[in-house]
Amino acid sequence: MAKLRVHTDRIEVHLTPAEKSLALRSADLVVQRDDIRSATITDDPWIWIRGIRRRGTEVPLVVAVGVWKYHGGTDFVIVKGKRQAVVLELAAGEFTRIILSTNHAGELIDRLKITVGPDAPDAPDAD
Repeated sequence: MAKLRVHTDRIEVHLTPAEKSLALRSADLVVQRDDIRSATITDDPWIWIRGIRRRGTEVPLVVAVGVWKYHGGTDFVIVKGKRQAVVLELAAGEFTRIILSTNHAGELIDRLKITVGPDAPDAPDAD
């Protein structure tokens, strides 16, 4: 499962080698915190996937990893089974939305709300 690192200025999504292979992507994702418009927890991430798969892998209701294109932009998706997921709506950057299955959705949302001073260390990892 992708490893998420929440920093004071950005979120890093470190993809596993298998996820990189399934997504046909070599780089991890980096999202600036200022670019996050909203973060939502969903129990059914499959209904949030929109458009058509442009690059990646999909086995419906089992796994979806990669880039989905729709009329307004592109989304990055890592959805596995029926796990909870976090949906990040983005104002700028490579993607319009990122959908990530995670066992720590509530914890991730809480970490996104934390305001940390400029001299404070980065928040700990969440996966």
